Amino acid sequence: MELFGRAIIIFLLPLVANMTEIPPGCKIRITSRGLDMLKHETQKFVEEELGNITMPEMHGKEGSFQYSITDVNIAELNLIADLSFQPTSGLLFEVQNSSIALNFQRRILYWFFYDEGAINASADGVNIHTTLHLTKDVVGRLKIANVSCDASIAKMKAKFGGTFGRVYDFIATFLTTGMRFVLNQKICPSLKHAALVLVNQLLETIPVRTEVDKYVGIDYSLLSDPVVTGSSLDMHFKGMFYDLHNENDTLVNDAVNLVVREYDRMIYLALSEYFFDTGLYSYFKGGVFRMHVANERMPKDLEMLLRTTYFGAIMMLNPALMDAPISLELEVTSAPKSTIKTSGATVAVHSGVRVLVLPPGKAPVQLSSMTMESKFIAKVSMKGKRLAIHLDLRRFKIFSTQSALESLALIPLQAPIKTLLQITVVPLINNYTKKGVQIPLPDGIDFIEEVVEYNNGYIIVGANLYFKSGLREMIEKSLSGDNNSI
Repeated sequence: MELFGRAIIIFLLPLVANMTEIPPGCKIRITSRGLDMLKHETQKFVEEELGNITMPEMHGKEGSFQYSITDVNIAELNLIADLSFQPTSGLLFEVQNSSIALNFQRRILYWFFYDEGAINASADGVNIHTTLHLTKDVVGRLKIANVSCDASIAKMKAKFGGTFGRVYDFIATFLTTGMRFVLNQKICPSLKHAALVLVNQLLETIPVRTEVDKYVGIDYSLLSDPVVTGSSLDMHFKGMFYDLHNENDTLVNDAVNLVVREYDRMIYLALSEYFFDTGLYSYFKGGVFRMHVANERMPKDLEMLLRTTYFGAIMMLNPALMDAPISLELEVTSAPKSTIKTSGATVAVHSGVRVLVLPPGKAPVQLSSMTMESKFIAKVSMKGKRLAIHLDLRRFKIFSTQSALESLALIPLQAPIKTLLQITVVPLINNYTKKGVQIPLPDGIDFIEEVVEYNNGYIIVGANLYFKSGLREMIEKSLSGDNNSI
């Protein structure tokens, strides 16, 4: 019986683990096509790093020869490189059958003869095998945790110049053997420093948990290590907004499973309804969804219609209020809710509307309280690496919370209030949302040729990548601190 109980526990453990996993609100997939773009920038960066290798001076004696090798410089690199996904690990950068050209100065003493001059050398059959192990750090940021590197040089040859060049050719093998050993020992440390220090410095500029504006922040922390297959790299982010004044007041994570089946484009961004709902909820909690329309902001036609509609109420309250200004107060009463289907995305908003008369020098007097239900069509777009939303009011109705009879009396107000929303409220919202929110990519890399696909419960943005600046420039910018990302 005890054995049976243990078996049940072992069987249930994976199920419990899956139940406790937090579903991602945001997912990014980089495909092999995206890696091809990155390969070009990576190769240039590696060539620059290897080109900066410093070689020590070499001094020695071989029989009657005394020699000194100085001013060693890498003149040219001809690398045949490839960048690919390394399943379960990260990325594999390989250089095969490549060459490195060097030049340096010689000083050689043979008996009583002294000679100096330039030497041109080449390292052939250069092979480098480098694996970048990707992980998430303690704050949920993508990081290169370790670098496995193996480098080898098949052969090295040198050609002496000057008067005694042919005489000294026979010692070239001796000299190049030492230089080949030193160069081979320099390659991997240089690449490890480039990855673990310089590239990680660039990755630290990717926003993880940062402020969007004075109301809300966004959390792009990784939920787990990247998932790497032979054809893609998937990153699962928390993808959640939060109220800056109460960061612990968040929605329950009910994100659906974000399924990305495509590989045609360089990068895919999947965003769930939960991602958008946390933004709406945080702005709602921050008190953003309130509006007061009065005085110069009140359209004259609407004010006249309101005054006519509530003429009886005003006369019953106090005829002296007949000439007092009338105002509308709109306040969203519950967090708006997004719905994403294959046909598109919508946002449902429930609001309270109060009609007030504003007697000079006195407290406002309420004439009516209404409920407003509206539905907006939401179009998602990407510009650069900022996600933006454009809203268009489609459905709208108001009704009284007091009586069905008053709801009938409000029918004439439907069209003018909808027009008010369309010409005042909606443009203000769109002017704000068009600024967008940054997605977790380094500065210097943008989305281009974006295509938005709507699915049940989430959207997918497929795009290609564009490097506004080279990898070296991006890293130098991050090292100088000239970066707005946190």
